[in-house]
Amino acid sequence: MRYCIFFSYDGTDYHGWQRQPNAPTVQQKLEEALQMMLRAEVSVVGAGRTDTGVHAAMMAAHFDWHEALDCSHLAFRINGLLPPDIAVREIKPVGDDWHARFSALWRTYHYYIINRKDAFRHRHALRLYFPLDIEQMNAAASLLLTHNDFGCFCKSHSDNKTNLCTVTEAHWSVQEDGSMVFRITANRFLRNMVRAIVGTLIEVGKGKMTIDDFRQVLLSGKRTEAGESVPAKGLFLENIVYPKP
Repeated sequence: MRYCIFFSYDGTDYHGWQRQPNAPTVQQKLEEALQMMLRAEVSVVGAGRTDTGVHAAMMAAHFDWHEALDCSHLAFRINGLLPPDIAVREIKPVGDDWHARFSALWRTYHYYIINRKDAFRHRHALRLYFPLDIEQMNAAASLLLTHNDFGCFCKSHSDNKTNLCTVTEAHWSVQEDGSMVFRITANRFLRNMVRAIVGTLIEVGKGKMTIDDFRQVLLSGKRTEAGESVPAKGLFLENIVYPKP
């Protein structure tokens, strides 16, 4: 039988989602907790990779087990074994063809920027010391919806089979406290893509890059033409949409 897990995590102290030989990862912690409960080797397949320091408000994974499980009890017990910065929300049975990664229709990321010192958000947002032109940034961001090759925002030497992605929303909003949030939804994301997009849009907001410059970056397909990637700490995997049962 196949089971899916929906959970969240603060990625500050982890080297991303995927297991690594000499560094703590979220996948490692989740598998260790499951193995302790089920007393057998368990492999967990995640909805995708998140880089070192990236957070997830909603992440999904699946694993296979040979018999029926009491999902509510299992979720409760696993939460007791996991560190405080990883929290399981739900475990439930799914069809054998359900896949955490390949069944996903859309993924949404948020990136957070603050404009003043904040004792509670410094681990989860980028602090900037200069104003940004949000109208120009949104004008540039709208071009992402008209493009599908995002090689210019992909980390160099990545092993992607294709750089094609379909972006359905990309916009900035200002919160009541003056902080800014970038929201982007696509069917898939390339490695480092969101952080590179945000870094390039900041160049637009600073007035160092025009809308046409941003368009030329998209058309170039070259990572060297885009802006620097912003720090991982402000990035959250916010939501994953799956087909309804």
